Amino acid sequence: KIISGKEKSKLHKALKKIESDIKKGIYHYDAQAEDIHTDIQNKVQNLIGSLALKMHTLRSRNDQVAFDEKMYCHFNAGKIAQFLQDLILSVRLLKSKYKNVKIVGYTHTQRAQKVLFSDYLGAYECMFERDKKKIEAFVKGLDIHIGAGALAGSSIAGNYASAIKEYLKGKKGLKIQISVNTLDDVSSRDFIIDLLNILILIQLHLSRLAEDMILYSTKEFNFINLPEEFCTGSSLMPHKKNPDFLELVRGYTGRVYGNLSAILTMMKGLPLTYNRDMQLDKEPLFSSVEIVSSELKIMANLIKALELNMTAIEQALEDEELDAVEEAEEMVREHGISFSRAHEIVG
Repeated sequence: KIISGKEKSKLHKALKKIESDIKKGIYHYDAQAEDIHTDIQNKVQNLIGSLALKMHTLRSRNDQVAFDEKMYCHFNAGKIAQFLQDLILSVRLLKSKYKNVKIVGYTHTQRAQKVLFSDYLGAYECMFERDKKKIEAFVKGLDIHIGAGALAGSSIAGNYASAIKEYLKGKKGLKIQISVNTLDDVSSRDFIIDLLNILILIQLHLSRLAEDMILYSTKEFNFINLPEEFCTGSSLMPHKKNPDFLELVRGYTGRVYGNLSAILTMMKGLPLTYNRDMQLDKEPLFSSVEIVSSELKIMANLIKALELNMTAIEQALEDEELDAVEEAEEMVREHGISFSRAHEIVG
């Protein structure tokens, strides 16, 4: 009852106008404003006058920024889960295309045994499936709190809890709640650390896949033909087809790892509650989300267009040593020789 129904309508209309300007790309941030929250309040005040000052009631940047970041994590983690699903579907499509094809499997980067290409791809499918489950669990478990104020709520909050519950009716997928402990709400960045931990694993898996494709597309292996649109030429050498996108995936891994390290180091010695150090949490968060999102989208398209060089693969499969394990196992099965002895004979 701090804001009347009539006042609410005016405020809502002004905020919708600003939202529309943002969506149209015509919103201009005033660099003289203290921050984005103040800038929006100033713009509402320009539209409807001093009524805009009532928006400040119950609000603190400490509370708002944690709320905003959780909303950012919620929506972007959901998008990343979808990008992972798109990549998984691309992997399955490639598996289906080369369903019964055998390739050389490696350990220690040395030829080991013949394996199905679909099983090789299936290993990456498993990795990305695990990543998807982790990020979906993150979205499901993310509690978004509001109402902490600067650190201790507000004495004029009144029936704030029921007001928020009423507002949230019918809004599916968002677990917005009143603060359980306001001091924790404004000072915790565990949710960012949790998300960055998942993004590190996704990045690690993307980097391993990138390295495999870089390696297997070299003339020395020549098992994979990389699509031209994901490669670049050389400024000097006319014959070159460089796997630049894949190399950047590999290179950005250090950035994504470093972003988590930056947040952990920033948070390790902060006293309760909010401290301005936390202002520095955004760049690492945005950076990792943007890097991983971009890579997943591009990788899904690359995988779809990937082709195997069957001539080189079949030539490599002629290597008799690739059957060594099967030879030893046949001796055990057919002649009762101990595996150690069979291993020695075949070796």
